Amino acid sequence: MAISTKKDTNGDNEILTDFYYPTSKKALIIFTRNPELGKCKTRLAKTIGDANALNIYKFLLMHTVEITTKLKADTFVYYSDTIWKEDIWNPEIFRKKLQQGKDLGERMENAFIDLFKMGYKQIIIIGSDMQDLYQEDIDEAFQALDTFDYVLGPSEDGGYYLLGMNQFKPELFKNKAWGTDTVLRDTLIDLKNEQMQLLEERNDIDVYEDIKDNPVFQQFLNKTN
Repeated sequence: MAISTKKDTNGDNEILTDFYYPTSKKALIIFTRNPELGKCKTRLAKTIGDANALNIYKFLLMHTVEITTKLKADTFVYYSDTIWKEDIWNPEIFRKKLQQGKDLGERMENAFIDLFKMGYKQIIIIGSDMQDLYQEDIDEAFQALDTFDYVLGPSEDGGYYLLGMNQFKPELFKNKAWGTDTVLRDTLIDLKNEQMQLLEERNDIDVYEDIKDNPVFQQFLNKTN
């Protein structure tokens, strides 16, 4: 394993990162936020508080670990702020990198560019906060890439929970109002002339309405909620 040195997004500090060689033609990117109080699930925290939101996010992270541990693909965890060497992401399974870019689109674009340059042929990205996602869904997405150039998993809030591609398409990461209900619409416009598979719609977890009727999350909520 070779070691390379990169600069962070501000260009002020040097970050030592591991360079990994592909063991598969398939790669999964998991975008995650460092689970710190007040820094994750901020929209959800406005209703249930920072501590409850953090506990829910940690629960979702563990779910993501469980559904990605046995994938037949090289799996990369891209941290939002700092690469944690000792955490729930086993370095024997998960390859660790740092997100680079000014907004979500630029960070995703750079991650795809990074892995295509490494030689991967099929690349999928997911978030780390989907309780309604399972290994079978990711396997299905990779299978779709055997036939289609792109695969997209729409979420109920107008965004998407999964994006996969065989060919890099920079338009997918530009001119989007990230975090709004227009992202899916604008992404489908970008893909209208492409060979694409659309997956089943799923619910992601962003606000209180996403969890209030789900019994799985009641253990994390204060009695007043």
